[in-house]
Amino acid sequence: MLIKILGSGCAKCERLEQLTRQVVADLGLTASFEHVREIDRIMAYPVMTTPALVVDEVVKVSGRLPSKEELAGWLRG
Repeated sequence: MLIKILGSGCAKCERLEQLTRQVVADLGLTASFEHVREIDRIMAYPVMTTPALVVDEVVKVSGRLPSKEELAGWLRG
């Protein structure tokens, strides 16, 4: 599983990455993480605001921090 965090590196972007890593560990999943900070690469996705979470090239959320339960649901598939 490839997980991308889209955002400039603001506090919310860092928190999204931290939460996602925690849920991945809690679920015992294996995932690769990439933090995309470059505006041109972020604009390649259909997001209007950051932070955004992309799982296997599918945007799951943008513009807000999801709950751990939401994250777990998306990551379980």
